[in-house]
Parts: sequence; structure tokens; C-alpha cells
Amino acid sequence: MPNSPWQHSRNSAVSDDVDFEIKGQELQFVEIELDPGESAVAEAGAMVWKDSSIDMTTVFGDGSADQGGGGFMGKLLGAGKRLVTGESLFTTVFTHQGSGKARVAFASPIPGSIVPLRLDSVGGRLICQKDAFLCAARGVSIGIHFQQKIMTGLFGGEGFIMQRLDGDGWVFVQMGGTVIERELAPGEELHVDTGCVAAFTADVDFDVIRAGSIKSMFFGGEGVFFARLRGPGKVWIQSLPFSRLAGRMMAAAMPMGGQNRGETSLLGLGALGGIGAIIGGDD
Repeated sequence: MPNSPWQHSRNSAVSDDVDFEIKGQELQFVEIELDPGESAVAEAGAMVWKDSSIDMTTVFGDGSADQGGGGFMGKLLGAGKRLVTGESLFTTVFTHQGSGKARVAFASPIPGSIVPLRLDSVGGRLICQKDAFLCAARGVSIGIHFQQKIMTGLFGGEGFIMQRLDGDGWVFVQMGGTVIERELAPGEELHVDTGCVAAFTADVDFDVIRAGSIKSMFFGGEGVFFARLRGPGKVWIQSLPFSRLAGRMMAAAMPMGGQNRGETSLLGLGALGGIGAIIGGDD
């Protein structure tokens, strides 16, 4: 494969490793290379293409129950966790049944970045937005993470339930727009738009705080609350949450009252004077 900033080659000391390469810029896909007997697990409908020697099987949950010997109840529990996070009951397992190398590719459904993370390098657990998981090496467990604080669940941008990824292998998560990774020192705080929090490690404290003064909260356009992330740990921030993209598309497709943008702006000029008198520059 050609050189890539996200290209990875196998370490011979790690038997359950997989090779991969992420291709593309705004609309990326990840190409995973499997040895005989190796498997990758992906969201239903994420596959772009595969070699013919790779068999495709649909399973309950995330496929990890098969390895752990959990039986039917284990599979049912895994499927139930995925249903709670808004995902499908099923995932698809791609297993190389031939000889030599074989490849399978998965694509992100939104403009943005596919971020590869080896879970054992981030403490074995990653907390992320509900639709972040794209694919992984077989054995990664996809669970649920409940927000313990009521305010965080109501105004944290992702609700009370987020995805929890556990294991020690490679996982590939999809994030909108450009992605920034921040390493927070103990006690260091970062304030982020609630929708832009893509993922964080389990040791990061996630909470919400009020976004400034009353006037800033209601007229600043940044929302009523910020997400407060406190270290130590790692945080991944996305510049384009899917909810923001969808909102802008709907606003452009359905102008107020069926009028065009210019007419709407002109009709709103009179109302702006009244609003200015109300806020009067005081908080």
C-alpha cells in the first residue's frame, strides 16, 4: 500500500493485530488487511468492497460474545446495548477464509475523518458519541455509557447515553469535519461546544457549565451550555457535528414562511430594534 499518515503495519509480537490504511480526505474510507482466520466487525451497511475470500456474517450485537462464549444470552445482551444507543441490533463480521492477504474497506457516511485508535493505548476504554463506531478488529466490545449527572445528560449534547468501546485492539471511529486531539493534564479544563465533543478517555471528567452571561446564553449563538472536560486524559473534538450539518441544511431548504433569505432579513429589521431595546447592553 502507498504511504499514508494513518497507514499501519503489523507488529509481529502482537498476534491479534490488523493492518490498515485510511484513504481520502473529506469522505474517507478505511481499508483493512486480514490474514487467514482474522476478522473485522463493522456497522451494517458500512462496507465499500471486499475480496472474495472474505466471508460476511451478520450477528447479534458486536460479535464479541462469540469469542467470549456468552451463548445466546450474551448475544442478546450485546444487541440490546446497541439498540439502546440507537444503533442496529446487528453488526457484520468479515472473516478471511482463504490464504495469503485479503482486504475489506469501510466508509464513513458523513464528511469528516476516520480516526484509528488502539484501545490498549488509551487505557482499554473509549467514551464516544452514539454513532461514532464504524468498524474494529474482532474482540472489541461495544457497550453503553450512562451520564450520571442530570444536567450533563439533559444538556451535554449526546443525552444520557453514549457509546463505550472496550478492549485492546484497533477500533475506527467516525467524526465530523476536522478532528483535533487534546491531551489534558490533571486538573486542566477545556470548554467545548456540546455537539463538538466526539470522544474522550474514561479518566476525563465530563460535565456542563453555563455559557457566560444571560445575554450571551440567549443571543450569543453558542448555546446555553458548554461541555466542560477536565483532565487527566485525552479528548477528541470534531468541527462539524452531524446535527449541526443537518440543521443548516434544513434551514437552507425551508426559509421562514417560504420567503427567500433577503425577504426574511428585511422583515426582521423592525424586530431587531425591539430586541435591542430589551437587552439594552445589560446582562
